Amino acid sequence: MSAPAITTRPPSLTRIRFGLAITILGLAVFIIGAKPEWFHLDRSPVVGFVQIAVFLVGLAIICIGGYIGLAALWGGEQFSIAADIGLRLVSTGYVIAVFAGMADVFGLGAHPLPNVPFFGPWQARGVELGELVIAIGFLLLIPYRKPKPRHQEH
Repeated sequence: MSAPAITTRPPSLTRIRFGLAITILGLAVFIIGAKPEWFHLDRSPVVGFVQIAVFLVGLAIICIGGYIGLAALWGGEQFSIAADIGLRLVSTGYVIAVFAGMADVFGLGAHPLPNVPFFGPWQARGVELGELVIAIGFLLLIPYRKPKPRHQEH
């Protein structure tokens, strides 16, 4: 019994563009949440619950769009072990960012409810750590291939 032939198709440009568009949309939502004063939307001198929630939703959209775009680069091939680990790192990084950003809401931060949630420096470091883990995951999702040997004519 022979092994089935593995066919590789070229990456879908439509899926890559769709993933990129979703990622850019997520970046816009993230920026609105992180820096609302750039759009004259800030209503508070501190970073509060709504602002944290908006930039975390933007980060989620970035993660989804990045996954769609990078998964499309595989062109139907099975993910490598590194890419599977990368996908899990993207998810883990997002969980780290959510729990760090919403620490006060979950009762884990320095300002637990009923106090007003405040995005402090420790929470910012936690979200940055989550973003770093997400970035490492995306790097592992890139389909690295061996370069094809160039045929030299003599």
